[in-house]
Amino acid sequence: MKITRLYLALLLPLCLLLGCSPTISTFDQTAYAQVTSLKVDALDLMDKATENYASHESEVKALQLNIDKAIEYDKHRPHNEITTQMWTLLNNPEGHLFGGFLVKWKKDGKCNAAYIVDKKKQISNSFDQIAELESKKIKPAQVTQ
Repeated sequence: MKITRLYLALLLPLCLLLGCSPTISTFDQTAYAQVTSLKVDALDLMDKATENYASHESEVKALQLNIDKAIEYDKHRPHNEITTQMWTLLNNPEGHLFGGFLVKWKKDGKCNAAYIVDKKKQISNSFDQIAELESKKIKPAQVTQ
């Protein structure tokens, strides 16, 4: 009987502690600044897609590298799987968002203006969703220990 009480006495605080752990990461100013900056850079680059891809290839590679860095940063934050999945969807070269846009631009050489306008709306919205998720996370100062 004493052993059962001892187990319960140890198990109850452990369950409470685990039940109170965060299910999503806290707000991170660096991550927020990265996503908002990358959004501006991506939309600016998309405006140039009416021109030949080859003349902007170095810009594409530089932006892609910065996006990869942001994804890597977010991937290693604890409890940040949702944000990482959102980045993966946005950057997927086989998808219909930014990664897919870059592949189409490279394959076709140029994109027409109407296509760019439509894609900018979708891609802007995707960046906004990542930024809004980050901004609505609990600030570290608000976390109770």
